[in-house]
Amino acid sequence: MGACLKRCIILNVEPQEEALTIPYHLEELRAALLRALIGLGAAIAASLFFTNRLIDFLARPIGGLDKLQAIEVTETVSVYMRVALLAGVILASPWIFYQLFRYLAKGLKPEERGRVFIAVPFAVLFFAAGAVFAYLIMLPSALSFFAQFLGVQTFFRIKSYFSFVTNLIFWIGVSFELPLLVFVLARIGIVNVRTLIKGWRAAVVIIAVLAAVITPTADPVNMAIFMLPLFGLYLLSIGLAALAGKKRTADEEKQET
Repeated sequence: MGACLKRCIILNVEPQEEALTIPYHLEELRAALLRALIGLGAAIAASLFFTNRLIDFLARPIGGLDKLQAIEVTETVSVYMRVALLAGVILASPWIFYQLFRYLAKGLKPEERGRVFIAVPFAVLFFAAGAVFAYLIMLPSALSFFAQFLGVQTFFRIKSYFSFVTNLIFWIGVSFELPLLVFVLARIGIVNVRTLIKGWRAAVVIIAVLAAVITPTADPVNMAIFMLPLFGLYLLSIGLAALAGKKRTADEEKQET
């Protein structure tokens, strides 16, 4: 400790600055990921107590579990664990987001760290809004398209159905984090309002590609159902970027004075 302090004095740097090396950041990231995984494991274990009811709830858009068929011996077990994993991710999302923002806050000034932690409930809120949108809007529309395609009677397999449902809910929930991501990037100066406004055409193309990848059908109606709210989120991101830019400018002016 004494040697480190002497070396810091000779180099005219603060002890904390010397500690902020790449190995230090990697160690902090590893610790944050480990804490997030422990929380996720605990959430998955807790979700096992209500996974059966959640499976019944997710099967409602198709008409219930009796409308599904299992072919493989272990198919029902894999479905049970997949739904439990999704439930665990949703339950642990506040803790996971907290660990992420806690790690990012280490590189900020003390007065800015509190503002970062305010983003945690908003991250959870946006993810939950995306999951609800996927279940109530996207899922019924997609199932109706599949069931009526070519006018052939369709029998849904339980494994493919729940794989489809969990992927849809998770990825649409993640995509709803766009406004918060843009706000953070604007807060640290990577993007600004002018860039977002000028790039709206590119944003439409990216949103269309994203909708084509995430949307389970090639039906333009289903793609539009996803593109419209995502473009609305992009417009919301522009507003949040403007707000972040004003706060960043105000902070810079305070530092200059």
